[in-house]
Amino acid sequence: MFNLNILEIIFENNKKKIFIPNKKKLEYFVDNLFKFLFIPDQYTLKNRVILKENYEHLQNILCEILIELNINIEKNNYNGICKTFFNNLTDIYRTLIMDANSILEFDPATTVIEEIFLSYPGFFATSIYRIAHQLWLQKIPVIPRLMTEYAHSKTGVDIHASAEIGNNFIIDHGTGIVIGSSTKIGNEVKIYQGVTLGAIHVDKKLMNKKRHPTIEDRVTIYAGATILGGETVVGHDSIIGGNVWITKSIPPFSIVYQKNEIRMRNNNPFPDPINFMI
Repeated sequence: MFNLNILEIIFENNKKKIFIPNKKKLEYFVDNLFKFLFIPDQYTLKNRVILKENYEHLQNILCEILIELNINIEKNNYNGICKTFFNNLTDIYRTLIMDANSILEFDPATTVIEEIFLSYPGFFATSIYRIAHQLWLQKIPVIPRLMTEYAHSKTGVDIHASAEIGNNFIIDHGTGIVIGSSTKIGNEVKIYQGVTLGAIHVDKKLMNKKRHPTIEDRVTIYAGATILGGETVVGHDSIIGGNVWITKSIPPFSIVYQKNEIRMRNNNPFPDPINFMI
């Protein structure tokens, strides 16, 4: 027997919902835009007409997603939003090629750039972040967050769409990285797996405050490091060692690390055990 009460509650709550995007269509757009930029099929490689058709198809898909999102703008402006996004795609693409080339120069395990396009989760997460960030700059609701969360689900890398990340950005391995919404990252920064760039306090009242750290140019952050706080600045050309916990600013050219004590026993036999009774 139907529970009419729950049906009525769901119906009333659904009427209050403003933004209900098509997630499947959005994931299709993300995957196909990434392939369009970096993994073209054999037909597209040899045919400019097909390349143009794919480009126009992606434009149409984005417009459909925005229309279905039902944001409060005039219908004629949907095309304007799409046009602005695709006009900025050239700069996004060039920045991502710089990111990929930095990985190629840095990572001794990589021999060709195609390997990065095809198999590096950090590059995929960075690509989707840069795409989502452009839509965030255009003040599109919901969609940017869904894009970065889709990349998060596929890679384990969680980058908020509103974070600011400079050129030549390198994520190595990637799993477990968290980059918060008000994080600012400079150029030529390298981040390893398990790094958190987060907030010290979580409070809704702080939503318009800078809660996440600033990482200046040419900083390397090794695996498992945690850097917290909106006033925390890691100065340029610094190295942050693995598993450190930082809540205060670090001056430029610093090296921050934990001092571990390692004790090793020799090959001498253990002393006779002590026999005791309780």
